[in-house]
Amino acid sequence: MTFEDLKITRQFLNAIEDLGFEDPLPIQEKAIPMVFSGHDVIGIAQTGTGKTLAYGIPIVQHVKYAKIDQARGLILVPTRELVLQVEEQLVKFAKYTDLRILPLMGGKSKQDQIVRIKEGVDIIVSTPGRLMELYLMGEIVLKRIEILVLDEADRMMDMGFMPQLRDLLEVIPTKRQNLLFSATFSDRIEELSYEFLEFPKRIEIAPQASTVSTIIQNAFHIPNFKTKLFWLEKCLNDSSEEFKRVIIFCRTKKRADSVANYIGRKVDENVRVIHSNKGQSSRLNAFKSFKNGELRFLVTTDVSSRGIDIDEVSHVINFDIPVKIEDYTHRIGRTGRVYKVGQAISFVDEAESFTFKRIQKLIGQDISLDPIDSEFPRAEYLPGERKEIGIAVDREKRIINPNYQGAFHEKKRKR
Repeated sequence: MTFEDLKITRQFLNAIEDLGFEDPLPIQEKAIPMVFSGHDVIGIAQTGTGKTLAYGIPIVQHVKYAKIDQARGLILVPTRELVLQVEEQLVKFAKYTDLRILPLMGGKSKQDQIVRIKEGVDIIVSTPGRLMELYLMGEIVLKRIEILVLDEADRMMDMGFMPQLRDLLEVIPTKRQNLLFSATFSDRIEELSYEFLEFPKRIEIAPQASTVSTIIQNAFHIPNFKTKLFWLEKCLNDSSEEFKRVIIFCRTKKRADSVANYIGRKVDENVRVIHSNKGQSSRLNAFKSFKNGELRFLVTTDVSSRGIDIDEVSHVINFDIPVKIEDYTHRIGRTGRVYKVGQAISFVDEAESFTFKRIQKLIGQDISLDPIDSEFPRAEYLPGERKEIGIAVDREKRIINPNYQGAFHEKKRKR
């Protein structure tokens, strides 16, 4: 099948050709005709398989051209970084039209955004919080919305976002088309989606939470934080030609800062860190430098697990295993995008080994957990680190067995 077969009009076909896309990917092939036919759609496909184009082309073709000053298309996403990336792609899709596409997000001047709203807008890409702020200020009109997209729907519909989404759904027209796209979509979240979908068509390109075959996955059993640092240094220095553009995920902001500082001292000063304590301009500049190839290493928390769309990421390193096992799919999906080969490497301590087993069950894959070289020096535990790992082990065992009473009771029973 070609893009012409999908009944995409000529100006948008020209834009797709300019981007170098040859044939539609599976999610695009199945979703685009379904959206054109007017159905509400739930689209589930692995990260990095072209979901943005799958809803982006239909929404720009639906809106078609600048008509009135009020938005007719609305795309809601969970992060500021994703706002900019989706807006950038839509501008490329709408290259041969006069469509006005407006990104709205926190961290940017409300007044500047209000000025652009007054100039007229056709499609809004926004985080829920900033959109609701501007609506309550009376600065934006949403009564003309004809098509609504929730990108990264599982995160958007996480209970933390639901109050904001419900408020927004109260003020946009009930007669509209709804599109939900994500790589993961649990049964609980699907039930919530029926609050505002009408007889949706579900398109599932691969089992939810599965990973693309172009990502090579490896894992190492490493006992503690310092040994992880030393092993990371060895990997990055010994194979510097392979590790060309690397994203390193950490569990906390403090650990991300420590890892970035260590890489800067021991491997390459060409490293930046992104997390929620960093200012918006700092985060965007780091992302831009990484995307342009000026930056070799980007250290981050899960704030970026869904906000980085870069084709040339050679490796993703899970310095820490994510607490929410669903985030593993999104993390490693930063590499191997659009069927290019990438590698994901996970560092797993004793407590994380339990989480890692649950991840393998979720994604339906067995990943070998290899020991590091026997001659490689093991570092001392940080103060309190053994206790933290012990607590985490107990927590994981309770998830597996709700009747488990903890290490103290286990020792007492054995005595």
